[in-house]
Amino acid sequence: MSSPVVAVHGIWNRRRAAPEAAAVALASKWSLSLAAGYRAAGLTTAPPSVAGTYYAHLLNDGAQGAVPDLDRLTPDEQRWAWSWIEALGAPDEAAQGPVTYPLRQGLDWVARRHRRSAEIVGRLMSAFLREVYVYMTRPGVRERCRDIVMEAIVGSGARIVVAHSLGSVVTYEALCANPGHDVDLLVTVGSPLALPGVVFEGLVPEPRDGRGARPAGVARWVNIADPGDLVAVPARLGDRFPVDRHDEAHLGAVDFHTLDGYLSCGLTAAAIAPYA
Repeated sequence: MSSPVVAVHGIWNRRRAAPEAAAVALASKWSLSLAAGYRAAGLTTAPPSVAGTYYAHLLNDGAQGAVPDLDRLTPDEQRWAWSWIEALGAPDEAAQGPVTYPLRQGLDWVARRHRRSAEIVGRLMSAFLREVYVYMTRPGVRERCRDIVMEAIVGSGARIVVAHSLGSVVTYEALCANPGHDVDLLVTVGSPLALPGVVFEGLVPEPRDGRGARPAGVARWVNIADPGDLVAVPARLGDRFPVDRHDEAHLGAVDFHTLDGYLSCGLTAAAIAPYA
């Protein structure tokens, strides 16, 4: 019997259902995406089952519910937004911060540079910043999110974990906090773990000498990022973390930051198949 895969969601996954039902619904959807990834990779074996996780309800203070609005970001969130814009490569004249220019000027630069609509970029930025802010500034929420991920991994018996977006941060910290639990394969997709000024410096455990630790129980770590993914910045985690392999995916304009897009990618399936 193949090992199941635990998939950990990122931003924009708030559901009206109870947490247990939401996890099951997400797992069902992700199973279809992983099957598509197996086909894309030319694999003839059946894909492993997918066990879902769900923690978005813990971030529900406006972070994942209502339509996000850049104008409602807190001062701390605005500072994080400018750090993000600078990490995306904004030139000096576009990255002077909210004192000199309104935040939307930096957002417009990002939208033009990456050929996305300003509305989509704004929604992505505000949703991500709010969810990350809640996670990283509320110790009780942070601990419970990590517990949910570990409960899914341990309860399912999975030896493979695919963690997306903010979920890669939650999973990384959960595995670091449980060094006695072994995982054969960790696949981070669309990960912001190395995002300076927003995520990297606030990780637990704290990075040392500009490098993040490797979760002790992880045997192999693969990172996959679309170069157009605005959350996976910088895309190559190997510059900051001891990953074993980095792959560059090309998901297209629609799925550039969705877990379904990454699971449907043949690169993700190819990484998973030898361990399933």
